[in-house]
Amino acid sequence: MAEVGIILLALGACVATSGTSLGSEAEALPPPGSGTLRQDEITIQLASGDLQIKVTPLAESVIRTAAPDTYRLLSGLAGRAMAEAVRQTGSGDPALFLVSFYSDSPDVAFVPDELQLIVQGLRQRPDAILPVTPGWGGRRLAQRQTETAVYAFAGRVDLESDLVVAYGLVESAQWRALLPRIQAERARARARGGTPP
Repeated sequence: MAEVGIILLALGACVATSGTSLGSEAEALPPPGSGTLRQDEITIQLASGDLQIKVTPLAESVIRTAAPDTYRLLSGLAGRAMAEAVRQTGSGDPALFLVSFYSDSPDVAFVPDELQLIVQGLRQRPDAILPVTPGWGGRRLAQRQTETAVYAFAGRVDLESDLVVAYGLVESAQWRALLPRIQAERARARARGGTPP
């Protein structure tokens, strides 16, 4: 997954907000760079056959809990993707997610449109998919290769409630376990940054 970090670093560090609905826990955001979480600690992971899939929300309410370097990379990616996501989705505030497909096996196919969100019981398909890695369009993975894109959803995504990621028939409700840690880190980061709770 080191390739993803290099690609994200090359994209720069523009700060942007992502179109997700914020609950009361997220209204007062901590200052950028005051979080300590690793990217995997804010990322939903699931497996489908030989595919390993990672889905990271790019909403400020989530990525501000990440460690400074990770925050800069993810914020920069969101900033670079937002204008095109707005254009393609027709939404003024689309919800953005970083999606990565990886496999340890050679020549594994993936179907980008098969990845969907289930938000409060309603299934949402991506309204736009913006490739990050150059091989995305081939829809196949070489052994130990990662392909990455930013997914944009025009509908509101409430990250302070249940969120399920689905790929084909496989679903992950891991967000339920990640969210309390993110909310706790958000409160700690606010305190460290001098932002009132």
